[in-house]
Amino acid sequence: MSIVLKRHTDTGTFRNLARGLYDYPKTNPQLGPLQPTVDAIANALAGRDEIRLQPSGAYAANRLGLSTQVPMRVVYLTDGRSRTVQIGKRQILLRNTTPKNMAAAGKISGLIIQALKHIGKDQVDDAIIDQLDRRINDPGRKQLLKDIRSAPAWIADIFRKLANSQQDLK
Repeated sequence: MSIVLKRHTDTGTFRNLARGLYDYPKTNPQLGPLQPTVDAIANALAGRDEIRLQPSGAYAANRLGLSTQVPMRVVYLTDGRSRTVQIGKRQILLRNTTPKNMAAAGKISGLIIQALKHIGKDQVDDAIIDQLDRRINDPGRKQLLKDIRSAPAWIADIFRKLANSQQDLK
């Protein structure tokens, strides 16, 4: 750590979250210092390491409102190396994956693919599809059709249903 960074962390201007990862601490008058969001940390890691990240598993399902479970260990798929980043009590797991799994990274379609894989083919019902239908806007529906080749066959069928459902209402 350089002398300047050390001085700023000692005075509280910067906060050292993990090796080579800093933020400007935000403070709530009632709660005190606030931790950065998992997404903010992941974006910082992606920018610093020049990698792509895709939320996966329970975290992807939670972000889409398909699950109320908030995982303590958040998993991101990456085209970089696999590793674990510890931020306070939270862990962010970066797992290297295939290029096909990263084809829709950073898009709504990638998030839906990972959430549905986590839920499982046999657990996906009309309620889940309706929840996804409410979460997707028109550009998102077009994106689903563009990324349909990146999805497993059973998810591709759901993509078609979601992409066409809004057109049926018009």
